[in-house]
Formats: sequence, C-alpha cells, structure tokens
Amino acid sequence: MPYRLRLLDEAEHEAFLAAAPAASFLQTPGWAAVKSDWRAERLGWVDDEHGSGEIVGAVLVLYRPIPRVPRSLAYVPEGPVLDWARVADDVEGWLGPLRDHVRSRGAFTLKIGPPVVTRRWPAATVKQAIADGSATRLQSVPPGTTEPAGEHLVAALRAAGWQREDGAGAGFGDVQPRYVFQVPLAGRSLDDVFAGFNQEWRRNIRKAEKAGVEVERGTLADLADFHRLYLVTAERDRFTGRPLAYFQRMLRALNGADPDRARLYLARHDGRLLAATLWVQVGDHVWYAYGASANEGRELRPSNAIQWRMITDAHAAGAATYDLRGISDTLDPADPLFGLIRFKLGTGGEVVELAGEWDLVLRPLWARAVNAYLRRRAVAR
Repeated sequence: MPYRLRLLDEAEHEAFLAAAPAASFLQTPGWAAVKSDWRAERLGWVDDEHGSGEIVGAVLVLYRPIPRVPRSLAYVPEGPVLDWARVADDVEGWLGPLRDHVRSRGAFTLKIGPPVVTRRWPAATVKQAIADGSATRLQSVPPGTTEPAGEHLVAALRAAGWQREDGAGAGFGDVQPRYVFQVPLAGRSLDDVFAGFNQEWRRNIRKAEKAGVEVERGTLADLADFHRLYLVTAERDRFTGRPLAYFQRMLRALNGADPDRARLYLARHDGRLLAATLWVQVGDHVWYAYGASANEGRELRPSNAIQWRMITDAHAAGAATYDLRGISDTLDPADPLFGLIRFKLGTGGEVVELAGEWDLVLRPLWARAVNAYLRRRAVAR
C-alpha cells in the first residue's frame, strides 16, 4: 500500500474536497464545529510512492466519548471521501490504516458510511408498487437499476469483516439514512423538471403562487423564526427538536469556508411564516437538510412552493442532483412514515439506496458493554 495517513489542516481538507468528484457536507471541515460535543480529526491519505505527497483521500472522523473512560466510538458520516472502486479492490490496504489510527486514539468501534449507490428505483416504479399493493417494503420491489460497483463494495466490506445492520426496516438502523430521494437535474431544463412532477405537485405550486405565497432567502438573523416553526413541526410529528444554537452553529460553520454553502429559505403569506427550510451545497450536489411548517395555512401549499424555489435555485447553481435526503423503506399507507415518501415521490425523482453504514469492532468487550448499555437505556425509555 503506497499511501499513508496524516493529519490535514482545514485548508488542505477544503482544497481536496473542492477537487473531489463528490463529497457529503457531513465530511466538510465545518461539520466538526456543528457537532461540537464530538471530538474531531481531519485525516488524509497521502501518495508517498511517487514522492508527490499528493492527497488522494480525506476523512473527517468524529469521536463520541464514553463518559469517564478513555474510549470512544469513531464515526465517519457519509465518508470517507475516497475512490471507492479502488477501495473495493483492496479494503485492507485503504481502510486498515484508518482502523489502526482510530484504535490508537482509543476507539472501540469504527463506523463508516460509504456514499456509494447500490440500487435505484424510479418514482413511477415505486408508485405502481404502492397502487397495486404488491409490496409493503421497498426491498421487495425490483429496482430499476442495480449498480455493480456498489454491490462489489458491499461484498468486499463484508468479506473483510465489516458488519452492516440489515433486515426489515433497514435505513433507520443506520445513523444516516440508507434510502434517500433524489431529483436529477443534470441535462434537464427547469421545464423538464417541472413536467416530471406529478399533477398534484404542479397544481400545488401554481396554487401557492396564485395565492401570493412568497419565498425568500433568509439570514442568520432569521434563524429564530425558522426555529420557532421547527419546534411546532417537532411537536406535531413527535420528534425531539434540536436547539436554536445547533442551527446557528450549522450556518456559521458551513459558511465559514464558502459563504453560500448553507442557505435558509422562508415561505410567507401576508407576513405569516408558513414554511422554512435549510439547504446545503457541496460541489454539484444540493441537499434539503431541514424543513419546518406551520399548522395553519397548509391549504396554501407553502411546502411545495419552497421546494420548487430551492430546486430552481439548485438548477441555477449548476447542481446535478437535488437531494431530499432520507426516507424509510415502508410502502405501507398505514405506516406513519409513509407520508414522507409519498410527498417526495411527487417530484418524479428516484429512490436511491446507498451502501449503508458499516461497523468494524476494534475492542469487542467494550463494544458489547456499550451496546448492552444502550439497549437497557432504550428499554428504560
């Protein structure tokens, strides 16, 4: 293996990501500041064989410490940023140095999340499966496309001793979603994108426009308004919301290297804030990162209006993909999570399955003890 790992400074890390074909915003240096309760390291794979010292891979490692003991979980969200086709041919050669490094830092488990596609389902295929009741889980629907490179990587990681949580409901067993919904933008005009929406989406966008719903870019000062709406959404949808300080850190940190990496959008009607969202862009990929909506004014369709504005701006920014992030794999209309996929299917994009998150146990006794503690805590709740 002609490469070694070394620490990267922030400028080196950002420069590598700027030249990389693809990278998640969760692997940017700024994300370390967002996750302020984790300890972070920036590392790079360096080419020593040719004497160039070229950085050929990068990783942001987040260490989640265990209270009062010198042990931690080493977590790499949606990374590392590597040429995964080469990794699949030599898992030990590429990931072995990372394993050894985090173990030397006291990690008991290393968790990675290769952002590699394994399967794709066009929206029409999924809608047909829902309509005819032929499947209640996405895993039971034949994909439109299977990606050989992704399948090769999955097989190679498994053969090298890495473990992935599989089974019913896969996708929410991972920390980051295994199934995401994406709208391809490359090579399509905005008219093409709009025509790809279903009739309900097109009607709702026009209805919001006719009703006078206005979507604008917000600033850091508007985050408090976003957060108030976000807490309303959390109560309605029964999830635990993050504090305002988290989102303030997020915008400041992500925009530190690129002032337009993270954006806030606000949808208003007659001065009332009805919906708000956060977007993030790295390279030619735009993510819908967070969303919030009011309990009132839903008949004005502000959520459709704000999504269309973000898609329009993503297209103008040269994005190849607009990513609506995670979905469950449920296709059961009775499931509480079904509404999420139903809303996103209306954009006419595609469901994308990623390789998922993989664990390599470094200290088995510690890993078993921590897992047992987490299970007990979950039962106690």
